Amino acid sequence: MPEICRFDGISIYVYWSDHNPPHFHAEYAEFRLEVDIRSISVTDGNMPHRQTRRILKWASEHQSELIDAWNAVTTGQTPNKIAPPSR
Repeated sequence: MPEICRFDGISIYVYWSDHNPPHFHAEYAEFRLEVDIRSISVTDGNMPHRQTRRILKWASEHQSELIDAWNAVTTGQTPNKIAPPSR
């Protein structure tokens, strides 16, 4: 499961051979989220509101890169890292 970004204690992953629809996983402490890349919406899990907002904002700014990462892992390639949000 390649980590494609890390910021503010949040790790963003795409998993090898994961199921559709295209999505990524976010982890923060004991919290986990699954986020649909196309709609930039939470599909599973829970996380504090502040971190969820930060993740969704970041995802909306990097949606095309997230699709590229998804396409890479589903074809067995290593995805590129994606820049964390600017401060």
